[in-house]
Amino acid sequence: MENTRIEISDLKPADGATHKEKRVGRGRSSGHGKTSTRGHNGEGQRSGRSKKRGFEGGQMPGYRKFPKLKGFTLINPIKYAEINISQIEKLEEKEIDLALLIEKGLYSKKFEALRVLGNGELTKAVKVKASHFTESAKQKIEAAGGSVEVV
Repeated sequence: MENTRIEISDLKPADGATHKEKRVGRGRSSGHGKTSTRGHNGEGQRSGRSKKRGFEGGQMPGYRKFPKLKGFTLINPIKYAEINISQIEKLEEKEIDLALLIEKGLYSKKFEALRVLGNGELTKAVKVKASHFTESAKQKIEAAGGSVEVV
């Protein structure tokens, strides 16, 4: 039976994984002689030339183009219906969510989520279901004996 042990000396890269180094300036027969792949005259022909970082050949570079765009618009932004604590105070319901507010005609069906803002005072206990609460709104609802639920 043959010895099938693999030794470090047997290891080699896969075919096509490595390439010969391009040796430039080694005579015409090498294919990279005379101008040594630098072309005739021009900026990059001589030594010491370095391309400026971000240079795109004279066209307006990306880092100067983007500030002109004035930010980015979201493709599918969430449309929030916002309600203040003072408006919740005026409602008689014990449990408030976006579906109820749309049903009552306070908001249209275009709104997808509800945000509760902390402007005003609350004197009664209510359970509020919304996707976002400001800190002051959360404190005021809980101080009045109500509860908040993030949906």
